[in-house]
Amino acid sequence: MTLDEYLSLQGRELGVSRWFDITQERIDAFAEVTEDHQYIHTDPVAAARSPFGGTIAHGFLTVSLLSAMTYDGVPAIDGTKMSVNYGFNKLRFLSPVKVGSRIRARFELKSCDTSRPGEITTVTKVTVEIDGAEKPALIAEWIGRRYLETNE
Repeated sequence: MTLDEYLSLQGRELGVSRWFDITQERIDAFAEVTEDHQYIHTDPVAAARSPFGGTIAHGFLTVSLLSAMTYDGVPAIDGTKMSVNYGFNKLRFLSPVKVGSRIRARFELKSCDTSRPGEITTVTKVTVEIDGAEKPALIAEWIGRRYLETNE
């Protein structure tokens, strides 16, 4: 997609990712990497007695999957050399993601800043949906930066 085509999508949905399965194995692997072994994530027996009724994904696991979800849900801009995560304006966890759930992300382009040559900074509204749930897992305003090829 050309940069002009991408810019014309401001205020509109960019796309939706595929569904991602949230398995206990995925949660356990995330716990190992992050050293966050809180029982609500890693101990199905103890978590069954919690208000969640079973294990749930770490909120940061859901956030971490946004990168993979972007590959499905956000069109590439022609001439992009590199994309980086620039942070978040807002991030809220609205519903727990229970083990056995499926999640996906919906992306809406809020704004684009092209004031620096060869660079575009975007703010994208992201909603992570839980299959069959009324409320999303999270909503966020995600800032991204893309570096474009220039003729200079």
